[in-house]
Amino acid sequence: MTNDHLDRGTPLIRARGLDKSYRRGDETIHVLRGLDLDVEAGDFVAFMGPSGSGKTTLLNLLGGLDVPTAGTVTVAGTNLASLSRRRLAAWRATHVGFVFQLYNLIPVLTAFQNVEVPLLLTPLSRAERKKRVRIALGIVGLQDRMRHYPRQLSGGQEQRVAIARAIVTHPAVLLCDEPTGDLDRASADTVLDLLSLLVSEHATTVLMVTHDPRAAERARSVLLLDKGGLVDGNGARRPEARS
Repeated sequence: MTNDHLDRGTPLIRARGLDKSYRRGDETIHVLRGLDLDVEAGDFVAFMGPSGSGKTTLLNLLGGLDVPTAGTVTVAGTNLASLSRRRLAAWRATHVGFVFQLYNLIPVLTAFQNVEVPLLLTPLSRAERKKRVRIALGIVGLQDRMRHYPRQLSGGQEQRVAIARAIVTHPAVLLCDEPTGDLDRASADTVLDLLSLLVSEHATTVLMVTHDPRAAERARSVLLLDKGGLVDGNGARRPEARS
């Protein structure tokens, strides 16, 4: 499972001038202001910042779950603004994997069936789907739990099933929103070990929102959101990215 979506030297993710604002009555709430970002393929980036700083909003924009008020997002060579709603949904299904704090597994499906769900939207044969699911569950170390239902799994195992579901389509980027926020320390460390493994051995690009400094330490770079923009892990305002 490797990342072959871009030529060497081209940023996998390129955001320019990202603005995001919301209306609340007569007031305009500015969440992001003119944000620029480049992420190379195979990188592991952690986003930190206080609650309400826009971390999840940024993740949603980069994954095509939301649209910016202004600015552009290009992922794997595709300008997301150029896609219709239907094409954007299809693009997300094949290019982005999502991992959330709450695992969002379907209770009546086994681990195998939960991981298979994204593949049901593809033209893959049943045999190919089965092969991919087994590989994904093998990567997260749950081959022996594939017939178990979520209620039969620990929280850490459920999150690992969620990660397997996110990577089974071989996405260009894995977006993780507080992936360890609902886990005890030992389970959190297991999940973080897995994310590090995906980066180092499978060239997966991981963007992770977290409040946990120990989780952020696993990333190759840490970016802080502050007043609608990004600063580096030392608190210095980042220079504007090259055009």
